[in-house]
Amino acid sequence: MQNIIRNKFAALILAGFTLSACSTVGESAGMGALLGAGVAGATGGNMVTGAVIGAGAGAACYQTNTC
Repeated sequence: MQNIIRNKFAALILAGFTLSACSTVGESAGMGALLGAGVAGATGGNMVTGAVIGAGAGAACYQTNTC
């Protein structure tokens, strides 16, 4: 259980650093999709759902200037 929590925390940190380097909404959405699928795969979730959620989160992050 602790390994899963540690993996999720590490993935969130990686996602924050990766998304902060994006300069367009397309890059943010693409990196969000990639990271979402990776986190879902690492934690046993559905990778397609993770990619869709990640893309939306990446685009929202860019549009609201939070990353």
